[in-house]
Amino acid sequence: MPRANSYAERFVGTLRRECLDHVLVLGERHLRSVLAEYARHYNSHRPHQGLQQKPPQHQFSHAVDITARIERRQVLGGLISEYR
Repeated sequence: MPRANSYAERFVGTLRRECLDHVLVLGERHLRSVLAEYARHYNSHRPHQGLQQKPPQHQFSHAVDITARIERRQVLGGLISEYR
């Protein structure tokens, strides 16, 4: 469609490929919780190409300690891993 919203189309495609193709949704309530968790991951941790591989809510003020211990957080029951 020539008038389709390209930003929404890209997000929906990413959501489908990275999340919904790998999750068996059991109902509307489960779908809402999966979408909320993925949206939190997408907006706070996942790198974006247009932002020089930084997440949208990136904090620029603090430096990264390269000697610190790396911590892994599992999102969506282990489907996605976030590292800090």
